[in-house]
Amino acid sequence: MSSKKLLNEFTKGIIKENPVLILMVGLCSVLAVSTEVKNAIGMGSAMTFVLLGSNILVSFLRNSIPNKVRIPVFLIIIGSFTTIVDLVMNAYAPAIHKNLGIFIPLIVVNCIIIARAEAFAAKNPVLDSAMDALGIGFGYALVLFVIATIREILGNGTFFGVQLFTGFNPVLIMMLPPGAFITIGLLMAILRSVKK
Repeated sequence: MSSKKLLNEFTKGIIKENPVLILMVGLCSVLAVSTEVKNAIGMGSAMTFVLLGSNILVSFLRNSIPNKVRIPVFLIIIGSFTTIVDLVMNAYAPAIHKNLGIFIPLIVVNCIIIARAEAFAAKNPVLDSAMDALGIGFGYALVLFVIATIREILGNGTFFGVQLFTGFNPVLIMMLPPGAFITIGLLMAILRSVKK
């Protein structure tokens, strides 16, 4: 396997097949947890871990999984890695775990992870699948971080909970779901204009 092909598998998830800005999947968690940067980092890390673990295991077992039961097997694999993330975050980062709430267990049914297991990991070798997972996970986490940064600064006047401005009048819509949609729309427009 050439390093150029592996690099391509990684980089496609950041721009060419970015799950949020290009494929428009997994938006529920993006809208909900992108009000603070620390939550975005926690969710991005959790998604990347589950995506990497499930892609590797699905790819490793791809020739052993009967076609008729592949989706339930994928869900069991994804559910196992999601449980690991949920328990580890609860033990070592309880504040972030509490803020993310139901969105950690909902990783099991996230379109991004199920789609990568079905469309890529089930058809490709382990190393390719790992690079695909890292690229998609990094692309998701990066966009989530950017959205959360914009929303936290404009909505609270803070970054990582540290006050940036004195006498700041927050743009309250940025802390509500419409603020997330506006931010995603602007980022999509910027990305499309840059790609042209």
